[in-house]
Amino acid sequence: MKQEMSELFKGFSKLNYSERLQALKKYNILSSEDAHYLEKGGLQSIDLGEKFIENVLGYFQLPMGVATNFNIDGQDFVIPMAVEETSIVAAASKTAKWIRENGSITTEVIGQDIIGQIQFAKIKSADEFKKQILQQKNYLIETANREVAFGLVNRGGGVRDLTVRIIDREDGGFMGVVHIYMNPCDAMGANIINQVCEYLKEPLEQFTSEKVTMCILSNLVDTKLTKATVTLNNVDPVLALKIEEASRFAELDPYRAATNNKGVLNGIDPILIATGNDWRAVEAGLHAFASREGRYKSITKWRANGSTLVGELIAPIVVGTVGGVTALHPTAKLGLKILGTDSSSGLSRVIAAVGLVQNLGALKALTTVGIIEGHMKLHIKNLSLGAGATEKEMPYVIKKLEEILALRKRISLANAVEVLNDLRKKTEV
Repeated sequence: MKQEMSELFKGFSKLNYSERLQALKKYNILSSEDAHYLEKGGLQSIDLGEKFIENVLGYFQLPMGVATNFNIDGQDFVIPMAVEETSIVAAASKTAKWIRENGSITTEVIGQDIIGQIQFAKIKSADEFKKQILQQKNYLIETANREVAFGLVNRGGGVRDLTVRIIDREDGGFMGVVHIYMNPCDAMGANIINQVCEYLKEPLEQFTSEKVTMCILSNLVDTKLTKATVTLNNVDPVLALKIEEASRFAELDPYRAATNNKGVLNGIDPILIATGNDWRAVEAGLHAFASREGRYKSITKWRANGSTLVGELIAPIVVGTVGGVTALHPTAKLGLKILGTDSSSGLSRVIAAVGLVQNLGALKALTTVGIIEGHMKLHIKNLSLGAGATEKEMPYVIKKLEEILALRKRISLANAVEVLNDLRKKTEV
């Protein structure tokens, strides 16, 4: 399989649109029906949109492409990515090829439970509150599984544990928070964990004689973490050390960490969108996890040892492959089909791997050619379009802008407008 996919990946970026679809059909990643759906522009009917949100006017479409060259845990993947930013898909594919030829990507999921929270804003006695709830712990878990989470229990999941947290209030009192831990199987689990918390509200109030304020899931799921590791061999020791120092910058400085983590999310968010997952929830959890030690820091870490470079990403990436938009939106279903995984843990591992690879590509660019040459060279086409160049004018404008970039090491829309105006003056003459 690895050899077959290597043939697919070879020269894939040089193919035109029709050839890309044909290549994916050849390797049974797309069917003829899938290709036709994409060729006609994806979802056309407004009916489904009406079911998703309110006051629907239409669809805001993002380009969906695929990143190639990924081999994760010994398995080849074609990665669907829905994103508007230039260079993300290209950078992911290029960096994955580097790793494919000189190293490996391994992943694992640590833990399996998501978290629901039941808040008691003000409690009379912290010790009594905790004691009363923990005495009924087994009953509360059993009844929640029997009455609400029975479907998950049948699939091997369900409510696993319950804990009590006491939070000191600024007014000198105490807030009580009950944490519900639940294995959602292959669902993201937001709806079912919220239902469990709401169901437990009444018995908890009876046992404690306290009043529940609110029930809601937490997006900081530090009980279910995904870890990705990249091991890269035959790296120039000077480059490896530069990447390590760039990583240390993001580990120590929150200003740099914010941009570093945004670069990681350049790899993560497009897959979440392409598979119909809640990218806002994942981002919120990731940023909260990055601040867990009281200071915002990088979620990736790179270390050099001579010509070997090892990178690691650990983050809460809670996703689903069943239910919600993932099950209803035809493009989301197609995204999962292209990826070839039907488990939530498999999806989260791929997402973590791509985020880490994207981070490596960015750090390599920043410590060698710099962000301008790498990113802006691919951005030239957007500048040409922004200036108003026609399809016939594009090759000339792109060529001239590349020359300006090589000479000045910077480029802007004003340059594109100037080049286009000069071209049109020459044409008029």
